[in-house]
Amino acid sequence: MSSRNPPRLLDLAIQSVLQDEPSAIAALEWLPTQLFPPLFMAAVIGGHRETVKAMWHSQKTPLQISECRDKQRGSPRSLSRALPLSIHRSGLPLERLISMSSRNPPRLLDLAIQSVLQDENSAIAALEWLPTQLFPPLFMAAVVGGRRETVKAMVGCWPFIGLPLGALVKSGHSDQDILHAALDGFHVLLTQKLPPRRCRLRALDVRLDTDTNFWKVWSGNESIASVPSSEDPVTTQPRTRTQKGKDSRAGEKPQSSTSMVLLTDLRFLDTAPDELFTVLMERVKQGKDLPPLCCRKVEIVGGLSELPVIEKILNVVQRDAVQEVAFHCWWNLKSLNWFAPFLSQMGHLSTLHLSRISLDSLGSRTVDKVAKLLAKLTSHLLSLHQLQHLILETVFFLNDHLCQLLSCLPTTLESLTLKYCVPLDADLSSLHSCPSTRQLRSLDLSGMFRARSMRAYLPKLLERVSATLTHLSLTDCGINDSELTALQPALGHCSQLSTLLLGGNPVSMAVLQGLLQHTWPLCKFSLLGLPVPQDCYEDPEGFLHEDTFLEVIRQLRVTLQAYRPLSVSFVPSTCDRTWDEILLRMDS
Repeated sequence: MSSRNPPRLLDLAIQSVLQDEPSAIAALEWLPTQLFPPLFMAAVIGGHRETVKAMWHSQKTPLQISECRDKQRGSPRSLSRALPLSIHRSGLPLERLISMSSRNPPRLLDLAIQSVLQDENSAIAALEWLPTQLFPPLFMAAVVGGRRETVKAMVGCWPFIGLPLGALVKSGHSDQDILHAALDGFHVLLTQKLPPRRCRLRALDVRLDTDTNFWKVWSGNESIASVPSSEDPVTTQPRTRTQKGKDSRAGEKPQSSTSMVLLTDLRFLDTAPDELFTVLMERVKQGKDLPPLCCRKVEIVGGLSELPVIEKILNVVQRDAVQEVAFHCWWNLKSLNWFAPFLSQMGHLSTLHLSRISLDSLGSRTVDKVAKLLAKLTSHLLSLHQLQHLILETVFFLNDHLCQLLSCLPTTLESLTLKYCVPLDADLSSLHSCPSTRQLRSLDLSGMFRARSMRAYLPKLLERVSATLTHLSLTDCGINDSELTALQPALGHCSQLSTLLLGGNPVSMAVLQGLLQHTWPLCKFSLLGLPVPQDCYEDPEGFLHEDTFLEVIRQLRVTLQAYRPLSVSFVPSTCDRTWDEILLRMDS
């Protein structure tokens, strides 16, 4: 505490507490250590005999009575009767840290926070002296109550390394005004040469999927022990005092504003944009500066008409921190090249997802123009030395260009997804000859097998990756009995295969049994997604014959039970998946 007058926040809290003495006494066990001396002094001066007695018995911190007697209104004799004779009035040597409880939050904090938020100006003025333990509950109350100025001020003097605001947004305790306020407070920090004395904030985290118990711990719903060891303990534990009474972190230098970042995942969406994207766009249009953005994932959805605004947002993204980029938009190859320079600077990008990308908006380009556009794109992909996962879904510029795209990749892919594309023979041939596909662990060719030439090249590709492949999806490929039988030898060589998905293919029960009998002893299956055999349907309309289906399930159990225990379940078709499926899993 300071030698100045007590801060207004403590006055408000103490006034509220002493108006409800039973609640104050009940809350003493959870009262922050810093609040004991001023509360004890107020209780002595105000003659609150029961509070004085209870505080003395709590033995939480040394208490000196002599400091209070000059201002005491109650009689010394009355005060003496409140204290046991066995206690040395020179003080108690025991000090301990506050520990959070799994019980309900103490009433004292409720009283203090209610008083503070009724006088927002006094609350902001008192933040410099607010005990560290009160910052999280007060911030939560300010967010829930929509106290924009308090949120802004608290961000500017936040005494922890991280502020996981996104976890509160996820719980529905925020809106755009609060997000605006937090960004305004963060911007003030960034513009200062040195942050305030108490401020240790380095990362304002607005990610919705942040895995943190920070707010649960500080609201008293969980103990500090529940915090994952990977989290910085400074973000969850209060300041401690050394034996000399000095702050254990007082010697630390203030954190430079240049190392502060906004942790987020960016999702650019024209229709129904999320709160963060909306706030960032508004700041750009208002001419306000944007904070540095540290993103794991950048996702672009829709047409995106305001590319100049998006470009300004992308300019403040720390590109080296991006691990995943996804396009779910009807862009053409020219639009994709607009983004390509940003892509080339994402040195730690591990996942690239392209969906619904066409040649151009009119669908007509000369061979030379397409070659130039593709050459420009592939020149930027050459710098992606950490790329492990490539997903191409409904991409229409691949025809006769898949080899060019795969050959430019500087790394060996771990997973490759080609879904509902229309490749040519040259494209399919490249799958089993490109260096980037020689060690695939996951291969998804859903909808691709409908290209007849694919059936000649797939066995060669499976043979090439047989030592590493663990996941294979051939769903909705139109595979018939003869074609599935032809794939059996190649599948049997995939000794590490644990997941095989064949749903949506018109095959018979006899062929399925033959496939399982051949591959099950050779592979390491833990999950099989099988099509419901054609034998189970009564007519072309797709009505399932229940008795026949139950017999199929019984036969599957008999066929496979000899190898390993398993569970069998039926997954009916949905609007997104137009086929019934049988899932076979290993028992856990």
